[in-house]
Amino acid sequence: MLKHLYDTDCVTWSPQGKLFQVEYAMEAVKQGSICLGLKSNDFVVLCSLKRQPSELAGYQEKQFKIDDHMAIAIAGLTADARVLCKYMRTECLEYKYTYESHHPVGRLVFKVAEKSQHKTQSGAKRPYGVGLLVAGIDPNGVHLFETCPSGNYYEYKCQAIGSRSQAARTYFESWFHLFEKSTLEQLILHGLSALKKAIMEDEELNERNVEVGILGKNQKFIHLNAQELKDYIVKLETFNANAQIQQE
Repeated sequence: MLKHLYDTDCVTWSPQGKLFQVEYAMEAVKQGSICLGLKSNDFVVLCSLKRQPSELAGYQEKQFKIDDHMAIAIAGLTADARVLCKYMRTECLEYKYTYESHHPVGRLVFKVAEKSQHKTQSGAKRPYGVGLLVAGIDPNGVHLFETCPSGNYYEYKCQAIGSRSQAARTYFESWFHLFEKSTLEQLILHGLSALKKAIMEDEELNERNVEVGILGKNQKFIHLNAQELKDYIVKLETFNANAQIQQE
């Protein structure tokens, strides 16, 4: 099949029933550096691996605060993520101004998914090349959502997106049954352990290339500082050894 006949816009269907432009956008998410999220009954944790374009550049930000009760981690095109981040912040501000309360997490994720889906219905537009992990707290509980360039969205107990994310998801499949009643420290260590599984063999986690954000029922969204990250990374080896014994 001559693929180039069907991938010039996102409204032309291939004979196999595919929209190649949307699939290319999904591939952009898979090529982005990994980010992951996991939640318990009281907390949700976002962990991201930051990269630098060159040795002369700083590390790229991977997490953005939307409101006190919500934040996102991104994989894919950062420029597209900033557009969606600005949209989400605006929606939260307008909702707070109108109703004097925080925007429900699920409803905002639906709006983002709808906005993404609209980009797949016009030949003059292209899909957003970014995937989001949305962490949030509202009266309905603790939430972790994933949004896709296709307009789909899902709620998870834990999820990883980006390059080499399958290794992190495999780790989660072995441990997710413990997350519900885990403490904040345990969640962070599980997140860092999953992140470590997904990096290259010649890479190491450190306080410069790791970003961890936490959100709780009585905790506004914050990022761990460099010293806190360093302390958790030091604890990681002992935590993994104990986890291996527990698994056996």
